[in-house]
Amino acid sequence: MGRSRVRDVEMTYPLEGVRVLDLSRVLAGPFAGRMLSDLGADVVKLEPPNEDLTRLWGAVIGGVPGYFHQQNAGKRDVCIDLSVPEGVALAKQLAAKADIVIENFRPGVMDRLGLGYRQLKAARKDLILLSISGFGQDSPESQRMAYAAVIHAESGLVKRQARDGRPAQ
Repeated sequence: MGRSRVRDVEMTYPLEGVRVLDLSRVLAGPFAGRMLSDLGADVVKLEPPNEDLTRLWGAVIGGVPGYFHQQNAGKRDVCIDLSVPEGVALAKQLAAKADIVIENFRPGVMDRLGLGYRQLKAARKDLILLSISGFGQDSPESQRMAYAAVIHAESGLVKRQARDGRPAQ
C-alpha cells in the first residue's frame, strides 16, 4: 500500500510498516484486519485449505464473492492447514515476523494449536495479540459461539427492534 498522492501532496499511511497476521474468520476479526490494512498495515490473512467459509456468502459478481472481499480487501492471502504440525509451524514463523496477530477462535483453541499468546510471545517479545471473543476469555459463557444474532439476542437489541408490541421480524 505505502504512499498515496492526493492533489499532488504525498501522503503516508499511519500504520505503514506494521505487519499483521490475520487468523480470524467471519466478521469481527476480518473487519479489524481490514481497518488495519486501510490504515497502511501489511496484513496477511491465513486461510484454511478448504477456503474461508465467507467466500460462499453473498452475491458473486464477476466471480468475486462480495462479502469475503469486503472484509478482506487490501490483504495478502496464504493457505495454511492448522490441523497439521507443518501448518502450525508455518503460522508460528509468520507470527514471529508480525507486529500484530488477530484471532477470534473460542478461548483455548489457540493454546491447543500451539499458537497461544505465551507460545507466540516467546518468539516475538513485543507481539500484540488481538484476541476477539463474544463472551470474554474466562467467563462462564466463554465457550459459546458469538455471532451477531447471538449478541443481538443476548444484549436485548432484538427486543428493542420490536414495533407496536409485536416481536421483531
